[in-house]
Amino acid sequence: MSVALRPANRVLLVLVLAGLVAALSLAFVTQAPNRLVSGVGVPLRTLLHGANWALVGGPFALLALAVFWQPSVATQGLVTAAAATLLAVLVWLAGAHATQMADAAEAAGNSAGRTSFGGGFWVLTVLCWLAAADAVQRLKLAPLGRTLALAAVLAPVVVLAASGELAALSLFKEYDNRQDVFDAALWRHAQIVGVTLLPTLLLGVPLGVAAHRHPRFGAPLFALLNVIQTVPSIALFGLLMAPLAALALALPALGIGGIGLAPAVIALTLYSLLPIVQSTLTGLREVPAAVVEAATGMGLTPRQVFWRVQVPLALPLLLSGLRLTTVQAIGLAVVAALIGAGGLGAIMFQGLLSSALDLVLLGVLPVVAMAVAVDALFAVLTQWAQRHQP
Repeated sequence: MSVALRPANRVLLVLVLAGLVAALSLAFVTQAPNRLVSGVGVPLRTLLHGANWALVGGPFALLALAVFWQPSVATQGLVTAAAATLLAVLVWLAGAHATQMADAAEAAGNSAGRTSFGGGFWVLTVLCWLAAADAVQRLKLAPLGRTLALAAVLAPVVVLAASGELAALSLFKEYDNRQDVFDAALWRHAQIVGVTLLPTLLLGVPLGVAAHRHPRFGAPLFALLNVIQTVPSIALFGLLMAPLAALALALPALGIGGIGLAPAVIALTLYSLLPIVQSTLTGLREVPAAVVEAATGMGLTPRQVFWRVQVPLALPLLLSGLRLTTVQAIGLAVVAALIGAGGLGAIMFQGLLSSALDLVLLGVLPVVAMAVAVDALFAVLTQWAQRHQP
């Protein structure tokens, strides 16, 4: 590993400098007498005593030095390991401080005291993740290898959370107090997304096929779908409430209403149609005409050509559209809580109404994790489809 006289990794340089500014200027954690009161910021340097200096300074110094190292597999591996180590140490440090403060508060007779992650912690966490993600990207791994490498970066944090080392933090106290509500909301959120994808595929794929076979049909179809995309999500939810409420009065046996799951699924389906139709149409257009002609010349019927040739060749692009649709639905399902659909958005909005930041995070963080996990899964599936094309 040779050392350059000037920065060899400008991305890492920016991340290191931003991390240094965040560590020096922002609160790492906040202390509050209860969950509803704004806490007092505690800087990172206050927590760095004894061996903690080496635990934080060691991986940070390695990241700073790696800015000047020439790119190589070894360099990117060290950057990934250093970023993962620093991330784990920062999480552990916040948990250890929270435990210490909780013990002191218990001794003083104040069991309502809260220790929360501060702005500095979140900035440093994101920067560590970006440094690791950039290094993994530079390794040019396959989607499965990249996913496993990034999962390994988060593994120490998951172990710390599962071991109870972080139980004194306010975020985890909120989870303990609302575990049943959280589990139900998580399942409801997944249900909303899953129920949305089924009609989206059943409608979107045939519409994409029809747009491919009949171009005159495609123009007005995409005009309509583009108009739907311009309508704000909360407005579309509201527009569906009145007609669905009237339908519920006319046909109560249907079991639907103006609020709840039905308008949420309908609105999310309408939003999800454009990427599915577009990816289906693009995938079919990308199938070489010579391949279709060769298959026809071999005696395959139009139906056989479609299912054995066109669909497998178009599948990677269809999966890319489904990837975008699913991630979009996971995010938009949060807003569906405003019309009584439930899900993680209900927890988030409850936290906003009560000015409880940790309760907001309890609703937001699982949505982010779900979206990242689904995105990685579809990246792997897309690569698999590309490798198994006829």
